[in-house]
Amino acid sequence: MKSKGDFPSLNEKNPEGLKPDGSAYRVLIVDDSIFIAKQLGQILTSAGFEVVAGASDGQEGVEKYKELYPNLDLVTMDITMPRLDGVSALKKIIEFDKDACVVMISALGKNDLVKDSLMVGARNYIVKPLDRAKVLERVLMALKR
Repeated sequence: MKSKGDFPSLNEKNPEGLKPDGSAYRVLIVDDSIFIAKQLGQILTSAGFEVVAGASDGQEGVEKYKELYPNLDLVTMDITMPRLDGVSALKKIIEFDKDACVVMISALGKNDLVKDSLMVGARNYIVKPLDRAKVLERVLMALKR
């Protein structure tokens, strides 16, 4: 009878959320929806990412980014939020750090705002409802740019 040791890498693969050096990519999630923030956090942590902080609006997101800089690899940013919307928060983050890796989260029908954010410096976008495979694909594409 064969044991697990006979097939060491059958279903094993390295988690997507790890850098080449083996440490986890560090993520800030900015979203006013507790449900979406939690769902994103679960998707990312299940893939090996480390969610280091969350923010519930753009203003708080910018403050957290500055506080955590440079020990942050990725920001997920909702487009529609109170106090400071995602596109405005993105502008402030890019002014502070032109190399920031920000992925926008958008509801269907917000195409103009998505285009605006990509012009400002967002690296990619994800459309709600969230799909695990799409989230990981878009985030990894953004990190590799």
